Amino acid sequence: MSDFLQAPLADLSQRVPHWLEAIQARARAGWEAASLPTRKTENWKYTSLAPLRDDYQFAEAGTAVAELPATLAAGFGGHRLVFVDGQFAENLSSPAAAIDGLTVCRFADASDEQATDIAGLLGTAIGGDHVFATLNNAALGDGLFIDVKAGAIIDRPVEVLWLNAASAQATAMNQRLLCRVGANASLTIVEHFAGLEGAAPSFCNGLTELHVQDNAFLAHYRLHEEAGEAVHIGGVHTRLARDARYAGFHLALGSVLKRLDLVVHHAGPGAHADLNGVYLPRGEEHIDYHTTIEHAVPHCTTDEIFRGIIGDSATAVFNGRIHIHPDAQKTRAELSNRNLLTSNEATVNTKPELEIYADDVQCAHGATVAQLDAAALHYLRTRGVSREEAEVMLSFGFINELIDGLELDSVRDYLRPILAARFARDEALARHLLLTRRSQ
Repeated sequence: MSDFLQAPLADLSQRVPHWLEAIQARARAGWEAASLPTRKTENWKYTSLAPLRDDYQFAEAGTAVAELPATLAAGFGGHRLVFVDGQFAENLSSPAAAIDGLTVCRFADASDEQATDIAGLLGTAIGGDHVFATLNNAALGDGLFIDVKAGAIIDRPVEVLWLNAASAQATAMNQRLLCRVGANASLTIVEHFAGLEGAAPSFCNGLTELHVQDNAFLAHYRLHEEAGEAVHIGGVHTRLARDARYAGFHLALGSVLKRLDLVVHHAGPGAHADLNGVYLPRGEEHIDYHTTIEHAVPHCTTDEIFRGIIGDSATAVFNGRIHIHPDAQKTRAELSNRNLLTSNEATVNTKPELEIYADDVQCAHGATVAQLDAAALHYLRTRGVSREEAEVMLSFGFINELIDGLELDSVRDYLRPILAARFARDEALARHLLLTRRSQ
């Protein structure tokens, strides 16, 4: 039996909609019987759960935040919903209640029809054994449901900001997002995880389910900016129907522990997935990405690219698995993972996997680990570029293809100064590099 969070779960006083009670009860029974993974658990071989604390508490009400800091206030040009310490913050949100074809509602506010849809969809995109998904259900009192009707083209993004603001108590947050994009519809979602300066240690159990129906398109951005003593263990589970298209982008800046499981299930012929990501731990931070692409039917394609820059004494883990089922003929799937170590103390463990049970497929995978190119550094130095600036330029170049390729301008523009500051560390150098790039 796992003792982690048992007492806070028992004391959780948040009102639970009656139609969620059975789901929560089953999950609590499963959590009581579960054990936390250890380093002897194959999928957790390189990640320790030692940073988890035993004093997390679920917030009954989010910390009062009058306004968002300037770095977060602008948003991404669409409809915004903000959750503070796991609780909905209406004063910071701009819900999309009047957009034709788009429904955005909290589980707690769902109508009978919406409740039926939510209950029928919850968990159906999740395959395999994910113990923290069980914990998410066990703490499930509220969540967010985004539903796009068939044929609706939503031209502005829906942003969901999950904010940690508590300063006095180590806080546990249970994040749940459920999205359904109807046939021939289109939607963009930005999930943004951040913490206010001075926030207390936190644990976020983040679970997102995405259902993309026939010939629909979903662009999904998931940005992780939690820092310090924040722990995030999350999963994104995507199910693609016939001819569905999915574009996922993930960014993870470090904190003491981030573990993210990304699963894409090709359930209908002709589906395509682009799954890209960048992870940038430094100091003594730890980031672990586990991705699984399930090709269960024929004529589907996947392009997956993840790149990491690991500095100081930080560690990163990337495990990318592509599973081609026996009926998945005419599959094309490619996986690339490249890593750059900027310190002799930095560590990365990378493991690309192909598991193929069909004979008419095109599949490729590869991984590299390298340091900054000494010849390139020398070339830049001989042309008057300082070593610090040269290192930042080469680091930018390593991930620039993925950042420049982002379709949503507001996300790209938001990330560039953050990355410049992270690479340069010196504020003046970061500003110089950013201005230089904008002038090119």
